[in-house]
Amino acid sequence: MIGKLTGTLLDKNPPTVLVDCHGVGYEVQVPMSTFYNLPATGAQVSLLTHFIVREDAQLLFGFGTASERQTFRELIKITGVGPRTALAIISGMGVEDLAQAVTLQEAGRLIKVPGIGKKTAERLLLELKGKIGADMGSKSLFTNENQNDILQALLALGYNDKEAAAALKALPPDIGVSDGIKRALQALAK
Repeated sequence: MIGKLTGTLLDKNPPTVLVDCHGVGYEVQVPMSTFYNLPATGAQVSLLTHFIVREDAQLLFGFGTASERQTFRELIKITGVGPRTALAIISGMGVEDLAQAVTLQEAGRLIKVPGIGKKTAERLLLELKGKIGADMGSKSLFTNENQNDILQALLALGYNDKEAAAALKALPPDIGVSDGIKRALQALAK
């Protein structure tokens, strides 16, 4: 199995990159989170990989971090989720957002990813519970229940995850839900 590639980045054509490793060019499919962090063409690159051999294809997937690769591996274990869907989820959400969605059991965040419907999102949340996001309790950006409620209110009002998180960071940690929503909305209106 190919676990890691280190070589010269020859070509970048999303979501595929071409890495030259001592004269052998490997086509590697990467999530957009990895793609955006790649160096310029001609530079050295190192990718953690996952190699899939099927009857009709041999596919190589590359990741910039171990957490991306581990999340990919957990996703493809789920029935009905293939490697392309797993890449789309990691590209559309990122590992931290996916972990937070699983921890908080928020199907609405997964539905925003192209190709993920309500039933698939609910199945993903159910199957990933305890596997991804289990350690988010200690690393969560939102330290109390009030902040989670404020976040849910902002998401329900149509703000995206990044806008809502930025508004929450500006609030005092001990603020009440209604005051927090009002102040977050005022900050977002500016």
